[in-house]
Amino acid sequence: MTSGSLTLFHRYEGVLRDAALDFPAHQPLPDVLRMVADAKYAVYYAPFDYLNAAAPLVLVGLSPGRYQALVALETARAELLAGHGADTAAAAAKSAASWSGPIRSHLVRMLDFLGVAERLGIASTAELWTTRTDLVQFSATLRYPVFAGGKNYNGGGVARSALLLDQIDTYFATECAALAHALFIPLGATAQFACDRMVASGRLDADRIVAGLPHPSGANAERVAYFLRQKPREALSAVTRPEPLDAAREAALRHIARWRP
Repeated sequence: MTSGSLTLFHRYEGVLRDAALDFPAHQPLPDVLRMVADAKYAVYYAPFDYLNAAAPLVLVGLSPGRYQALVALETARAELLAGHGADTAAAAAKSAASWSGPIRSHLVRMLDFLGVAERLGIASTAELWTTRTDLVQFSATLRYPVFAGGKNYNGGGVARSALLLDQIDTYFATECAALAHALFIPLGATAQFACDRMVASGRLDADRIVAGLPHPSGANAERVAYFLRQKPREALSAVTRPEPLDAAREAALRHIARWRP
């Protein structure tokens, strides 16, 4: 972990160790984990601090949701109570929680389709969560869970929120600075916005970003299926525009094909 991240982990380590605190019983999360808030958004701590600075690949999502936060909190607690140190607990929590749930299988299919596993020399990108965690940094536009009205933040209005922009410029920017050598794959429009913001501020090289991929959520199932060439154009609903997906797919395939981790 970076020194700043380690400090933040230690700030909440006592809460993480408190076996009497039932994380799921609080909505959206316990008040003791609230970091900052304004009239619209509230940011809570969950242990997503771990930074794998040697990773050749960075997967950028939106923000951990409540489900992912609970997985991270409970994993970190179990690791700490088992006698492991902060670095070990933070690494285990982030790996267990990042892209957890059904969304992970959709992401693996997309990455394998693009040839990421082949370039990394592994059988499938599913290994990034098991035996080859050394190859990836799981990142997010907003490192820590954000809630709007007690519900998971959906990505809207980020450019108009001083609070959310500050989160990006503080935490995501730190990861970009440490991982300038890596390939960044933003998933979804808000993650793309964050990467573009880092390019504009000189923190990221545009040539190290694979742009335009759809977010692998269940709500995006049709767009993901078309991106993977599993659904024909004529079968698409009116809400799915094929042209941007075609362009993103072909650009991504070319980018990954010439990538040398």
